[in-house]
Amino acid sequence: MTKNENAQTTARTTTRTTTTLGSTGPSVFPLGLGCMGMSALYGEADRAESLATIHAALDAGITLLDTGDFYGMGHNELLINEALRTAPAAAREQALTSVKFGALRTVEGGFTGYDGRPAAVRNFLAYSLQRLGRDHIDIYRIARVDPDVPIEETVGAIAEAVQAGHVRHIGLSEVGADTMRRAAAVAPISDLQIEYSLISRGIEQEILPTARELGIGITAYGVLSRGLISGHFTRDRSLAPGDFRGMSPRFQGDNLDRNLDLVEALRKVAEDKGVSVAQTAIAWVLAQGPRQGVDLVPLVGARRRDRLAEALGAMDITFSAADLAAIEEAVPAGAAAGERYPEAQMAHLDSEH
Repeated sequence: MTKNENAQTTARTTTRTTTTLGSTGPSVFPLGLGCMGMSALYGEADRAESLATIHAALDAGITLLDTGDFYGMGHNELLINEALRTAPAAAREQALTSVKFGALRTVEGGFTGYDGRPAAVRNFLAYSLQRLGRDHIDIYRIARVDPDVPIEETVGAIAEAVQAGHVRHIGLSEVGADTMRRAAAVAPISDLQIEYSLISRGIEQEILPTARELGIGITAYGVLSRGLISGHFTRDRSLAPGDFRGMSPRFQGDNLDRNLDLVEALRKVAEDKGVSVAQTAIAWVLAQGPRQGVDLVPLVGARRRDRLAEALGAMDITFSAADLAAIEEAVPAGAAAGERYPEAQMAHLDSEH
């Protein structure tokens, strides 16, 4: 077999170097750490273990820490602040923060919409910088497009913060191809943060090609679909109060049964490779960057050091053409049962319109 033929039939997830997010973004470790679950939406988290997990991620070389100012009403940013303050200086200096803003909350924790007005952008940014204890944010993005404010105005306000030195790069979150083009016409965009996994593949049709055309990277969240395809979620699992998955359509009734059947099919592929289900799912996303021609960095939402170690193991997996075909057969595109968010939240996704 020639070198070219081998390149066509084998997909190695990555090497432990760095990935540059798009044509203008920062260079980051090939995996990022999504910190949301340490503060919100998955029930109680162990603070000490969360801090230890962030430290372990930094020690392993992970540089990108992803958060949102509304995760735990600012708790997550304060947690990252503490983790960075107590980390070795070298790790702290290498750490990059990716922050989402714009979500409007109630005292009870509900979501009431998004605010992308320039004045709001400046306000959200000031609070995030204070909570994080940093003089700049590396990538700043509105969590969802404000339907009442043109994306050009929101991105323009972030661009002003870049000029002022408070932000290094502009990102997007859950936007469709048209919005991506409009935003990129205003200022350089480093990356689009969007859900992408074996059971959430809608972005392959139009969004990924547009990102490739515009030189925009992808930071993929939900690569394990909130634990659904991790191999650790069971049909009889009881969710803690406040766990977002209790309202997620994919975790409900017959949908859950059908989706876990997909996981069992994937488990057979993983066992043949001698790796875990979670590692197979993460490695598949990692492999899509080269296959799709985009700079793609999965965000793993590990809340514990053992889950982090499992995720890092995905980086050493090599898929043959036969492996990829077996994965596709086990979990075909569009096979998931149920939407990825409840109906009210799906309405906020520009990427789905």
